[in-house]
Amino acid sequence: MEKAVRGVLEHAGIQIDGPNPWDIHVRDPRWYRRVWRERSLGLGESYMDGWWECERIDELVVRLLRAGVQTTPLLRAAAVLAYGYGRLRNLQSKARAHIIADRHYNIGNDLFFSFLDPEYKQYSCAYFDGTDRLEEAQVNKLALICGKLELSKDDHLLDIGSGWGGLAKYAAERVGCRVTGVNISQEQLGYAETFCADLPVTFLNQDYRAIDGRFDKIVSVGMFEHVGHRNYRTFMRTAHRCLTDDGIFLLHTIGANRSGTGGTDPWISKYIFPNSMLPSAAQIARAAECLFVMEDWHNLGPHYDKTLMAWHANFQQAWPRLAEKYDERFKRMWEYYLLVCAAAFRARNIQLWQVVMTKQGSGRRQPRCRGTVQAA
Repeated sequence: MEKAVRGVLEHAGIQIDGPNPWDIHVRDPRWYRRVWRERSLGLGESYMDGWWECERIDELVVRLLRAGVQTTPLLRAAAVLAYGYGRLRNLQSKARAHIIADRHYNIGNDLFFSFLDPEYKQYSCAYFDGTDRLEEAQVNKLALICGKLELSKDDHLLDIGSGWGGLAKYAAERVGCRVTGVNISQEQLGYAETFCADLPVTFLNQDYRAIDGRFDKIVSVGMFEHVGHRNYRTFMRTAHRCLTDDGIFLLHTIGANRSGTGGTDPWISKYIFPNSMLPSAAQIARAAECLFVMEDWHNLGPHYDKTLMAWHANFQQAWPRLAEKYDERFKRMWEYYLLVCAAAFRARNIQLWQVVMTKQGSGRRQPRCRGTVQAA
C-alpha cells in the first residue's frame, strides 16, 4: 500500500516527509492503508485523527486535484454508488430539509462569528474588487447583488435562505426596500430577527417550497447547494411563481464543472454539509428552461478562494477562545474544511456563479449586471 500511495502522490508532485510546504508528514503508518482504501474520506478523517501533518493543506489539495487524483478507479466506483443512491432517494425532500440546519447552521453562532466579517456576517463568497480586506469585500458583494437586482426603495425583496440577516439588513438600510427572509435554521433566524429589528424586514421559518406571495425581486445566496437535483425544477418554479412579471431573480451558488446526482465529496458530506449537492451549469439551465431568461452569468470562483483563506486566518486567530467549547479534533476538522474548499476553487474544480434571470417574455430591458458596486 505504501508504495502505491507514494506513487500517486509523486505523480502530483507531493513527497512523503519532503521539504515543500505541501508535502505530507506521516505520523501513523496505518495512514497508507487507510487513505488507499477510503480515499478522500480517509484522507480527511486521518487528518482529524492526527495521523498526518502538512504545512499547506490547501496547496497539497490543489496539486491532488490538478493531477486528477480524484479520478482513480476506486474513487470512480464510490462515485457510481453515490450516484445510484442519489437517484433512488430525494435526499433533500421537505421532510429531510432540517438535517443541514441541525448538523451545520445550528452548531453555534460563536463558531461562525469567530471567522466571518463582523458587520454583516456573510457566510458566502466575498467580492475582492479593489480591496484585500474581507469586511470590504463582503460589502462589495452585497452592493454587487443589489446593483444586479436594480433594487429600489419601492421594491419588496424575497431572500431565500437569508442566513443571519446580513443581506436583508444591507438592503433595508442602504436601499430602503422591504425584505422578507425565509430560513429553516433556528440559530440564524433568532439572530437575524434581533439584527434587523426596527427595519422593514420580516423573517419566516419555513421551507422554500412553502413560500407564498409576490415579490419585485428575489435573491438566493448560498442556499441552492442544499436543494438537490430532484428539486431544482421545483425551486425554479417557486421563484417564478413568486416573482412579479417584470421582476429580477439572482441566484448565487457554488457550481460543479459536470452534472451529477451523487452529492459532494464524501468527507464534506459526512462532516460539514450533509446531503449537499453542487449543481452544474447544465442542471441550472434545464431547471430554468421555459421559466426564465438568463440575463447574466458571472463566475466569482477565484474570489471564494480568497474568502476561505481569510476565514481560515480568522478561525486560527480565534481558536484560543473557541478551545473552551470545541476540542482539538473539531479544530482539525474545521481547518481542513476551509483549506480543502479553498483549494477546490483555486484548482478551478468548483465555481461560484451569480446568475441573473428575468421572467421569460417579460420584455424588460437587460439588467445592469456589471460595474454597479456602490457601497453607499
